[in-house]
Amino acid sequence: MGTPIDHSAHYEFPAATVHAALVDPEYWRERLARVGGPGAAVENATTGAGTIDLHMKQAIAAEHLPSVVTNIRPGDLVIHRHESWEPLVGDRAHGRFSAGVDGMPGKVEGTFTLAPGRTGTVVEIDGEVEVKIPFLGGKIEGLIVEQLVELFDAEQEFTAGWLGRSDS
Repeated sequence: MGTPIDHSAHYEFPAATVHAALVDPEYWRERLARVGGPGAAVENATTGAGTIDLHMKQAIAAEHLPSVVTNIRPGDLVIHRHESWEPLVGDRAHGRFSAGVDGMPGKVEGTFTLAPGRTGTVVEIDGEVEVKIPFLGGKIEGLIVEQLVELFDAEQEFTAGWLGRSDS
């Protein structure tokens, strides 16, 4: 059993506007360039009628990692990330995400739910981090969840700016 991820992102924009950004490859390229870390890139993006399926690469420089991680896996962490979004149905959409790190026995998986909030739109993030390293796995999972929440917050801030720019 891994460590849960339970987070939400709030936007002062209608669901259709938020969803349109999330299925726009240009949004993703710019988002990764701004908040994805060194060498972050979209490796592959497939779009359809209101859908997107992305494979991305991100990295966390070794100097930004705690020693519990660098002792197990020296060097930068290269993260392979997958995210997909389904079409907007009414004012709701669903997505999935997963991630793995080169040389680490673990995974991150979860779902997104985009829906109306009290004001604007909310994206609920529900997932789990699992690291299969005896005695240290739980501690590393907790560190990963902390880093993911920071990343989700940075992505939310970028998205709000992107939406505000395209709204004006």
